[in-house]
Amino acid sequence: MDLSTIQHINWWQIIFYAFAFITIVQIFYYLWFFSRVAFYKPKKKIKTQQHPVSVIVCARDEDENLARNLPGLLVQNYPTTYEVIAVNDNSVDDSKYILQELKKTFKDRLEVVELTQEAKLISGKKFPLSMGIKEAHHEILLLTDADCVPVSENWVQKMQEAYNDEIEIVLGYGAYHKRPGLLNKLIRFETFHSALQYLSFALAGIPYMGVGRNLSYKRKLFFRQKGFSSINNIPGGDDDLFINKAATKNNVAIVLDKEAATLSVPKKTYKSWFRQKKRHYSTARYYKPLHKFLLGLYSVSQFFLYPLLILSAIFYNWEISLILFGARFIIQALILFFSMKKMNEKDLWPFFLFFDLWMFFYYIIFAPVLWKKSQKGWN
Repeated sequence: MDLSTIQHINWWQIIFYAFAFITIVQIFYYLWFFSRVAFYKPKKKIKTQQHPVSVIVCARDEDENLARNLPGLLVQNYPTTYEVIAVNDNSVDDSKYILQELKKTFKDRLEVVELTQEAKLISGKKFPLSMGIKEAHHEILLLTDADCVPVSENWVQKMQEAYNDEIEIVLGYGAYHKRPGLLNKLIRFETFHSALQYLSFALAGIPYMGVGRNLSYKRKLFFRQKGFSSINNIPGGDDDLFINKAATKNNVAIVLDKEAATLSVPKKTYKSWFRQKKRHYSTARYYKPLHKFLLGLYSVSQFFLYPLLILSAIFYNWEISLILFGARFIIQALILFFSMKKMNEKDLWPFFLFFDLWMFFYYIIFAPVLWKKSQKGWN
């Protein structure tokens, strides 16, 4: 291509076409994927069954969380048999004594697994979780973290209702407590935004992850997948990478009942939140190619949306640019409203445009994590 040809190219027109393409991609994700969560209605069951359930929670040096949250797991309103297995992973605080006291009160329901040795070459909490699963007496496993508490006494009931003969994995929503301040809203929106993606993808037959704060699967699935053996060398991934490997389009269900969520205490500083998110995103590089492509396309389109909108509106045609953006805005507003309502996050909806703009900077902060080498860690 010679210089004269380059000079005749209308670069602003190309930028507008890029903006139009990005906007259409965004609209596609909202209509094809996210609308499934916004307008989700669980199928009515002809018959219901209550399954025996093993609730598993792992903890390392979390005596305060165990004292605060474990009773919420032990007093569930569930008439069928269920047990709570608490795995104390080499704690050096008062976790052992907290569990001993709780065992006195809930001796028929609480089982305590004490680990006193580290598992070599197995990072994260995969080993303690595996030990908890091996000790479980029931087929349905319901997982959460020590810093989580169910929002209601019907959590076990609601989560196990999603199972049938085909379903082997049930994905729930792990929310955060509502607190004053901008950081709390950013954390909760990011958590909602992530859930909107993995729940809607599961409904579309492309499940790719779950979160350990509120996750259930069958014990036989765990052993059929040989536990975490294929990801033992990867820090983290005991929830999302296991689901990424074990999930199919037919064996996953979701639960969006407001009584089936869990609540965690959010980070109190930006530094600690950034550290947490970097650890979570370090496993995304190990997802299946299709999942990485779909998630990457969505993220790229969201990242470039506003820069291309500004350039197109200023240098090409502001009317057409704003019409395109307006169409996406209306669709986004409606779908986010109903999705946030379903996940009890509707107080975030008035600020969704601000959060949408914030995601541009969010991607700048966290995108490098996808290429950096993961660091080992438990929590």
